[in-house]
Amino acid sequence: MSEHKKYKALIMFAIPLKPFQDVLPDWEFLYPSEEKFTDDEMIELISDCDAIVTVYGQKLSNAVIDASVKLKMIANFGAGYDNVDVAYASSKEILVTNSPDPVTEPTAELALGLMISVARRMGEMNHKIHNRETLVWGVMKNLSTTLVGKRLGILGMGAIGKALARRAVASGMEVVYHNRNRASNEVEAQFQASYVSKNDLLASSDVVSLNVPLTEETKHLIGEEELKMMKSSAFLINTARGPVVDQKALIQALQNKEIAGAGLDVYEDEPNIPTELCGMENVVLIPHLGTATHETRELMSLVVAQNIKAAFEKQNIPNAINRNQLK
Repeated sequence: MSEHKKYKALIMFAIPLKPFQDVLPDWEFLYPSEEKFTDDEMIELISDCDAIVTVYGQKLSNAVIDASVKLKMIANFGAGYDNVDVAYASSKEILVTNSPDPVTEPTAELALGLMISVARRMGEMNHKIHNRETLVWGVMKNLSTTLVGKRLGILGMGAIGKALARRAVASGMEVVYHNRNRASNEVEAQFQASYVSKNDLLASSDVVSLNVPLTEETKHLIGEEELKMMKSSAFLINTARGPVVDQKALIQALQNKEIAGAGLDVYEDEPNIPTELCGMENVVLIPHLGTATHETRELMSLVVAQNIKAAFEKQNIPNAINRNQLK
């Protein structure tokens, strides 16, 4: 006879399970046998679950929430939580948490990699060599742009923005930033970053990196007007969320050579990528890999499990999203 478990959680996606088992030994876990549970499967299974573990980029239907009579917590695997209707969860008195800390360093690492790849034409050259395309070697052939001495403009100076700033300064770049709230003098000194207006950042930066969450205010933060402000020699890097950029406007700006190129990890309609972008040699495209490392996935599961443990043991919950919205 199986051991009775105190609580039950449904894990919607096949993320690392062992951290959950280690941190929550008195929990029963419903875990998909394939890549993920479908909405219909979750609706069938969740009726007596105390928590559900959601995954960024995987929309949680409100119908799934309604199918449970015990659900007290939605623990999101990821820093972004636009896949969860937080207002609806709050109306049901359900706590929502995220797992931001593990994503900071790998996302900043990837943003720097995209910057280097597009500026130094690494993606383009790699593609040509792999596809046996004609490539003329020579001292004055295949020239690219160095980042040393260039200005990086960071839109969104949160944890990821700061981690990117640290890397950029180490690479010999000047850093400016724009944020909803200006950072303290101490933070600016620590990351050698200067605060400027959004328009000044766009007009003066050689590279613009987007590091903001997706909200109603940040949707299409970069559109036709903003792209026209940028230097024709500048590069746009997006490791935030696809809808932060008006994708049609970006394609037009690239076609018209209003900017020099882009490095994109995210898209407006993932996993669909416009054919126009795929055909551009000055655009580096990767499939939402910001946090996609073995180490990060394990750590994200661990943080999610710790969030659940803290919530059900009435401890302080550092990653609560809607604590103030609950009664």
